[in-house]
Amino acid sequence: MAIASNPSNPQFQQLQQLVLAMPMARTLGLVFSRIAAGEVELEIPVLEAFTFRPGQLQATAVFAIADFAAVAAAGTLLPPGWINATIDATLKLVAPASGERLRARGRVVNASKLLTVCASDVYAVSDSGAETLCATLLGTARNIDTGSGKPAPA
Repeated sequence: MAIASNPSNPQFQQLQQLVLAMPMARTLGLVFSRIAAGEVELEIPVLEAFTFRPGQLQATAVFAIADFAAVAAAGTLLPPGWINATIDATLKLVAPASGERLRARGRVVNASKLLTVCASDVYAVSDSGAETLCATLLGTARNIDTGSGKPAPA
């Protein structure tokens, strides 16, 4: 899927490239379906390799997409030359993660200079496209200056 929001924004393109360069993102088959300031939507297929029984994803894959979505959303608000990394996250599983794919919608709760509180909701998506909320995550990302000399986010 293509980026739906402001695809010409170089900051969003760079964020997508950074995330998809991670081996775990590639292993999961992670796809960005939407990027906007403070928001990201991602999808992964439900693959047998990620299940603990046929058709039902193991919690690790659910946590991974939830974390990627929340922290990527936080990354949309960083200035050029800055990256971020998860320092804390709590996942609450609320329904089985079964279906054709998982869709995670990440958002920023509160952004500050060094830490960004972020969250995501993960939905199991059926063959017909129906969504069922299966998990929610609250996380904290550490904002890191990679030496660009640019000021930190406010």
